Amino acid sequence: MEHSAPHPSKHITGQDTAIIRAGAAEAEALGMLIPAQLQVVYNQRWFKLLVPGVYTGQQIALPQLVRLQEAISWTDGSTGWVVTLCSGAGWFGGFIDPEVALQIFNNDTVCLAGSGAVGGTAEITENGYRVNGRWKYASGAHHATHITANCAIKSNGVPVLNADGEQLVLPFIFDKKDVTVLPAWKYIGMVATGSDAFEVKDLEVPKNRQFKIDPSSVKVDGALYHYPFLQLAEATLAVNISGIAIHFIDRCADVFNDRMNHPRLTAPQKLYLIDTLAIANKEMNTLRKSFFEAVDTSWEAITAEQTVSDELLNNVSTTSRRLAITARELVDKLYPLCGLIAASTDTEINRAWRDLHTASQHALLTFSS
Repeated sequence: MEHSAPHPSKHITGQDTAIIRAGAAEAEALGMLIPAQLQVVYNQRWFKLLVPGVYTGQQIALPQLVRLQEAISWTDGSTGWVVTLCSGAGWFGGFIDPEVALQIFNNDTVCLAGSGAVGGTAEITENGYRVNGRWKYASGAHHATHITANCAIKSNGVPVLNADGEQLVLPFIFDKKDVTVLPAWKYIGMVATGSDAFEVKDLEVPKNRQFKIDPSSVKVDGALYHYPFLQLAEATLAVNISGIAIHFIDRCADVFNDRMNHPRLTAPQKLYLIDTLAIANKEMNTLRKSFFEAVDTSWEAITAEQTVSDELLNNVSTTSRRLAITARELVDKLYPLCGLIAASTDTEINRAWRDLHTASQHALLTFSS
């Protein structure tokens, strides 16, 4: 595979881009994706990107996944983030009880939202578990059909320990009707993700709604479900940030073209704008090429050998973090050169700036190592 880094627009149709962007301002005002945007997601089956093929999913290869997710985030940060997080939860289909998975995923509008935090407890009962808890930051919660959540396992009120003597934590999948969504997302960006909190109270959950994520618990065939979750998460989050950064840089080009006509702008200042933009584009593409090469090589290894070396995985982690951090730094070099239009909350370039600075706060990509 050629480890190329073409512009994200190469991986998404112009029609889908137009529909998603046309609804971005309305989605921000609503605090969640609007029906027209969601219809694109359903039509393209993006929430099923990582769902196993045996459950009507796309079971997409990782190299294609990261390029598509970058393109969706380039189109709109909130849409890209919701697709990434909710399709990422679809990856759990490789570990969920097959009978439950068949019921859940046989739905054209299926969407799994959730939280990776340990926000609740699951008390072992005769027929399964009794769950109580509250979790925050469940992107896509408002249009989700199911919710996933991590719980600390207890028995008779006493923590159950794992093999290492630590608190046993297991993920569960709930029906949306059994979950209460609570307003909680009050941040400057990713406003349309609807990343609100949710809670459950004394919810009786059958045993088959609990699952484990480890190589011995895979229920379906395919390299995708043997690829380590950490690097899968790092890579998919990194391309969200790079996609938004490229969107910002694209809008910068338009802003700079307008500024070239400003009578007070000197020739050296005009040259500085041109050079700074060119450097940003070059550095982004160099980083993206290295990132795609790392992801592609790790995928080639797991498909050929059913395993990935630590060296290849570390390279995915390193290039993911470097891409995310540098994308933010490049945007912040360009931002002051754009004038007040970049600070106006009703502009596309400002939305991209706010989305990037919110998404890049994710703990997985905060540090370079």
